[in-house]
Amino acid sequence: MLLRIDPSGLEITLLALQAFQVAFLWLHDWIPLGRLNDVAAVQSQDSRARLVMVTILSSVPFTFALAFSVWRFGQPLPLWLYTFLWVIYTGLLLGQLRAWWMPYLFAPDARRVTRYRAMFANTHAFLPSRNGLVPNTLHVILHVTTAATLVVLFLIKFTS
Repeated sequence: MLLRIDPSGLEITLLALQAFQVAFLWLHDWIPLGRLNDVAAVQSQDSRARLVMVTILSSVPFTFALAFSVWRFGQPLPLWLYTFLWVIYTGLLLGQLRAWWMPYLFAPDARRVTRYRAMFANTHAFLPSRNGLVPNTLHVILHVTTAATLVVLFLIKFTS
C-alpha cells in the first residue's frame, strides 16, 4: 500500500512551519515566554543595537519566503521559491547544528558554554547536560521545526 499525501495538507503544513519559525526569529529575544526564554539574560549578553541587527538580518529572508509562500498558496511552488526555501532552511539547520548540536554532542566549546549558560540557564530544558551545554526546549522545538520544514519541502517536490 502506497502512502498518499495530500498536497494541500503539505502546503498548509509548510506555511504553519514557516510562520512558527518567522515568529520565533522575530520575537524570541524580545518577548518573554515564561520559562521558554529569558529575555533579560539574552539582552545582557549583547547590546540592544546588536540584537536589533541580528534579529533583522536573521529574520528578513524567512519573512520574505513566508510572504511569497502565502502569495503562491494554492499554486505549485515556482522553482525559484522552492530553491530559495531549500537554501535558507538548509542554511538555518546547518547553523543550528553548528551552534547547538555539534558542541552538545561532540566538540566542547568553553566560550559557547559560558555564553549559553548566561543566556539560557533559567529556561526550560528536558535534555541532560553534555559538554556543559543543555539545548533549551524552545530551541529544540525550533530545530525540529526546521528539520520538518525540509522534510515537507522534500515531500512537496516528490508528491507533486
